[in-house]
Amino acid sequence: MPITNFRTATFVLFVIVVVNLIGFGIVIPLLPFYGQHYGATPDQVALLLAIYSATQFVTSPIWGWASDKYGRRPILIASLAGTVASYVWLAYAPDLTQLFLSRALAGIMAGSISGAFAYMADITDDTNRSRGMGMIGAAFGLGFIAGPAIGGLLAGGDPATTDYRLPAFAAVVASGIAFALCIALLKESLPADVRRARAEATGPRIGYRDTLAMPRVRLVLVLTFIATFAFAGLEAVFALWTERTYGWGVMQNGYVFAFLGVISALLQGGLIGRLAKRFGDEGLVRQGFLTLAIGLAAIPFATNLPLLLIALVIATYGFSVCTPALNSLLTIAAPATSTGGVIGVGRSASTLARAAGPAFAGYVFTLFGKDWPFFAGAIILVLVLILSSSLGAAKQAKP
Repeated sequence: MPITNFRTATFVLFVIVVVNLIGFGIVIPLLPFYGQHYGATPDQVALLLAIYSATQFVTSPIWGWASDKYGRRPILIASLAGTVASYVWLAYAPDLTQLFLSRALAGIMAGSISGAFAYMADITDDTNRSRGMGMIGAAFGLGFIAGPAIGGLLAGGDPATTDYRLPAFAAVVASGIAFALCIALLKESLPADVRRARAEATGPRIGYRDTLAMPRVRLVLVLTFIATFAFAGLEAVFALWTERTYGWGVMQNGYVFAFLGVISALLQGGLIGRLAKRFGDEGLVRQGFLTLAIGLAAIPFATNLPLLLIALVIATYGFSVCTPALNSLLTIAAPATSTGGVIGVGRSASTLARAAGPAFAGYVFTLFGKDWPFFAGAIILVLVLILSSSLGAAKQAKP
């Protein structure tokens, strides 16, 4: 029977996100080498990472609107089933084209992310929403702790002898467990009468139009896009950079991503609530932009592993504190009647950035050299601090 206890529901949602993100994390350090295995150039590798987010950008608002109309639980179940299918395709992809198509399917079926954020918004209020969003962020971080490490171990550390299929099967198992847990344990968080009322008032197109017409929401979306754009560029070219700088393979990159997952989980799971109380959501956003810029700019100067880890910890801190703060500001600024739809559009802003950021970083990598994607991201983040000066207007009462 699905569980009904509030704390238990929160814990089960947390576990589902962790397990699903383990599957996602398994393939992150693998994809650059998988693409190169089929002859992809650095800019094509970046596009391989970007296509997941490009397709997710198209479908996120639809998933968000559907979760308002049909409920969070069925959306989580359907999207997790599609995620499992995409990993099976990834394991058997015979060429670069099908590798791209498998990642496109994964992005299309990524509604579990919007569903998880909307579910958390349902079971929290304005006083504890930053903490709740931080728990989802911590679940993401924990997924990235285990996922990249598992992927690295299964794939191996030598680029010449990488096992591409075994990590993909491990991702199938992880997402399959999340799918089963969702069916067996998770209770619907959105009452039927609320779903009926929202279905009559909104639709995917209306959700886009009305959301972007709200000045406070629009500002948060722009800031979300820019922060994610910069960090996604780092993720996309990092393995290419370490391969050329240190001669690393999937295993070494997997361990680094796992280490960053630990940092992110500690920050978002244990500290974000206290940081939000001390600095406020707006303060955390400004702080996050600045430290992310510093970390990105420091990476090209990392001549050894300790210096690299310091730069990455600074960058991860910046992204880890500004992301839940922006999610909290978005839900606070959103109308109560369309929280899921607004969160879906918010996910679109993030996923569009995760498509554009890697594409941008890949082309900069190809045209100007391996260090310049990090410098470019830092410059963009410094410029966005000007935008964040008006962020205070975003945290007002819901219309």
